[in-house]
Amino acid sequence: QAKEDISSFVISQKNENSTDFILLGLFPWFSYPYLLILLLLFIYIIAFTGNSILILLIWLDSCLHTPMYFLLSQLSLIDLAYISSTVPKMIAGFLFGWTSISFVGCGAQMFFFMFFGATECLLLALMAYDRYVAICNPLRYPSLMSHQTCLLMVAASWLGGSLNASIQTALTLQFPYCGSRKIAHFFCEVPSLLRLVCADTASYEHVLFVTGVVVLLLPIAFITMSYALILAAVLGMHSVEGRRKALATCSSHLTVVNLFYGPLVYTYMLPASYHSPGQDDVVSIFYTVLTPMLNPVIYSLRNKEVTGAMKNCWHCC
Repeated sequence: QAKEDISSFVISQKNENSTDFILLGLFPWFSYPYLLILLLLFIYIIAFTGNSILILLIWLDSCLHTPMYFLLSQLSLIDLAYISSTVPKMIAGFLFGWTSISFVGCGAQMFFFMFFGATECLLLALMAYDRYVAICNPLRYPSLMSHQTCLLMVAASWLGGSLNASIQTALTLQFPYCGSRKIAHFFCEVPSLLRLVCADTASYEHVLFVTGVVVLLLPIAFITMSYALILAAVLGMHSVEGRRKALATCSSHLTVVNLFYGPLVYTYMLPASYHSPGQDDVVSIFYTVLTPMLNPVIYSLRNKEVTGAMKNCWHCC
């Protein structure tokens, strides 16, 4: 009995001194966890398959070798990496009980999540610029959206995402974490980690707000301005067919923008008093899981060129 007491005491001491975090998971109160696992696995497979097919179609079909589809292939690539930064770990936690995550692992997950998320925010804004040039300045489109310009736009998105993730991760991990190391979330995200910090985070929350303005609000303002100019140009068109085609092309991008930016603004721009773990789980599902799954579906179902490329590849196979 004495040996058992000593061993249990040693184990408890190790747990207290451990630097690992414990992820409580998605909806820990849910009564049917295996149903949730199956749903997450299904969504992940759909997202992985849909984005992979879209990238493959754009690469194989010469008709899709245009700036718009090059940017769309980058969006699918980001979505693949974005959903893979959180969902596999979440599924493994459900299936095998791997709910703990090391300090380094938590930092890595937070870095890659913020890296791909910020890159997608910037890329969606640049895709709005592409639509603006195509509709408002069609004659100058080849020169304004040259291959070199597209590469620079994509490189700027990836560079901006990596810079944002590096700053946020470094600042978040430098705080002391004491007491409970249980993260009331299904992955390592900045707002959830800040609840465990035993220090004043007011100055850092101001930094977080400023970066949110740069990464979220400025792209939203840029997209709004682009689509205001697009709407003015579309209303001035005399061709009903041209007006319909322009609106159909822009509607897919606008749908993706609303699904992605709305929940992110709630998570990163509203004060902490407006948040609760349950609400954060629901909102985070939109931009971490649902949007990467819906993006290829939205762009393929509403785009005749993509569906045509799918039919051509199907006939070739």
